Amino acid sequence: MPAPVERAAAASSPLIDPYGRAISYVRVSVTDRCDFRCVYCMAEHMTFLPRRDLLTLEELDRLCSAFVARGTKRLRITGGEPLVRHDVMRLFRSLSRHLVSGALEELTLTTNGSQLVRFARELADCGVRRINISLDTLDPDRFRALTRTGSHAEVMAGIDAALDAGLKVKLNAVALKGVNEDEFEALVRFAHARSMDMTFIEVMPLGELDGPDRLDQYLPMQAVRARLAQSFSLSDSAYRTGGPARYVTAAETGGRIGFITPLTHNFCESCNRVRVTCTGVLYMCLGQEDAADLREPLRANPGDGPLHAAITAAIARKPKGHDFVIDRATQNPAVSRHMSMTGG
Repeated sequence: MPAPVERAAAASSPLIDPYGRAISYVRVSVTDRCDFRCVYCMAEHMTFLPRRDLLTLEELDRLCSAFVARGTKRLRITGGEPLVRHDVMRLFRSLSRHLVSGALEELTLTTNGSQLVRFARELADCGVRRINISLDTLDPDRFRALTRTGSHAEVMAGIDAALDAGLKVKLNAVALKGVNEDEFEALVRFAHARSMDMTFIEVMPLGELDGPDRLDQYLPMQAVRARLAQSFSLSDSAYRTGGPARYVTAAETGGRIGFITPLTHNFCESCNRVRVTCTGVLYMCLGQEDAADLREPLRANPGDGPLHAAITAAIARKPKGHDFVIDRATQNPAVSRHMSMTGG
């Protein structure tokens, strides 16, 4: 058995994967539930996890804190829709201590915006400075069709509430062929007029859907950029947020446009990220099935030694990259779990 000093050293050592990449960014899901049913993300009639299977807020705090102790500098809270988790602000308030201490550089979240009127100000008070809001269309009818259950007006009000609270906002839109490609310019102008970045994302082959075929939805980012280049003078930008987006600047607006390309140009070579589900399953790669159970060491041990050992062993298995493919010969999703289960 390792001596106490050796255990303490292991629990504070940085996480380096087999390819020399430092793991400094952890995305943690707090729920698989969402108040939307977006057609590219979920089936219309989803079966969600029993609440007893979810990590408690205290367990989520303990897990996040273990990663912070190992060199995590960015924590992103995700879902599902994270702000529908009961009492979730208690978790933000607790995690904010790592911002105060300087151990954590950024605490943020990805949200659909539906709950921001309620929570934007409190998020800012907890030290959240930057958030991502998913917005695929500016058209209320199209928004309803894409989300099945979402309110466009609520999301617009949520964006205003976030900006009024002083939060820096980045809008994310999934590029969907034949659905919202006529809105790319409008989305950019809407975002940049409010000093928000605008990022476009390729649809990802995660989970079985009961709606449109993903190949019919899929639009490569080269096509998105080419379309935007008809309206804007685009120049490559060195700006990075720690995530996978690559940015350009539009001369006409002075704003940034991001592109996330999991299929046409995967971003694996510089991957510094892992994801933890709301049940405590650690996925070292979004596009691979290999995972590690962190809930068992969390619940079985009052100390964090076994939790750190499980994290260390998992990072040692982090793969070089994923194998996303969308084509007629590849009919099944890359992985069976929905994005809402992994954490967006």
